[in-house]
Amino acid sequence: MAMADSDFDELDRKLLHALQIDGRAPFNKIAEVLGVSDQTIARRYARLRSTLRVRVAGRTDPALLGEVTWFVRIRCVPSVAASIGAALARRPDTSWVKLASGGTEIVCVVRAATGQDGDSLLLAKLPKTPSVTAVSANCILHVFYGGTFSGGNEGVVHVLSPGQIAQLAPPPVTPGGPVVLDDVDRRLLESLRADGRVAYTEMADDTGLPLTTVRRRIAELRGSGVLYFDLDLDYRALNLPMQTMLWLSAAPDRLTAVGEALAGHPEVAFAAAVTGTHNVYASVLSPDPATLYTYLATRIGGLPGIQRVETVPVLRTLKHL
Repeated sequence: MAMADSDFDELDRKLLHALQIDGRAPFNKIAEVLGVSDQTIARRYARLRSTLRVRVAGRTDPALLGEVTWFVRIRCVPSVAASIGAALARRPDTSWVKLASGGTEIVCVVRAATGQDGDSLLLAKLPKTPSVTAVSANCILHVFYGGTFSGGNEGVVHVLSPGQIAQLAPPPVTPGGPVVLDDVDRRLLESLRADGRVAYTEMADDTGLPLTTVRRRIAELRGSGVLYFDLDLDYRALNLPMQTMLWLSAAPDRLTAVGEALAGHPEVAFAAAVTGTHNVYASVLSPDPATLYTYLATRIGGLPGIQRVETVPVLRTLKHL
């Protein structure tokens, strides 16, 4: 069920912004910062979950787990795109899968252990048929914005004051070397991946661990940077129905400057340096084609060092973990 514009008000936006800052912030803390009751926040969150499909998800930083992340682009004839995309979505090594370019391209994100033999990546396991016309892979080298690199303020809803943002900021992250997870960690992370706000008591019951141990281990995983919380929602209710993937070619000496500039654009949900002919990737949200055109012509066109831009509209998201 979609939420009508008249049913989506300023308090809803403030709650979404609060969850972008810290998806696991207690409702009583959010309520205090926003100046409303705990019951109001709990009721609003339940309504947003059912109408906007809002979901807080616990996610992990691949670099701190000794993994590398790849964008895999598969070009194919439209008649097989949906079936290949569905098959990729079922694979455990894909974290998201999107159908793009008028139904002729599938883009997915794959995480693999550092040093893993390239033949074991899904590239070697794709259907070898004339229906698949091209396959390419771009390794993510550095994230400029998104995930753990968003400063606790990721997302497209920006309505809270700097003081409110400071009150809701998550605990500081002090990443060290690669972290080795044990079976208990994996079970905790699996629960948080499904529901980032799952109760500590429920996780303790599931794992058989003392409640204090569950709380401590999750705090340690967050403090190391391995675990962070992301907010998924239907951006159409925010008048942002268009998602576009940008593949940019930047001069090497301008690569960092371009990435940092993109990280400051409110239209950008994710930006990273990648391998390949296009060495910068960005995900952009827009209300309509005219606004996207203006963004490309002015914000992107005004960045020194951009040599080429490829725009890839997203038709449908098949998987997003």
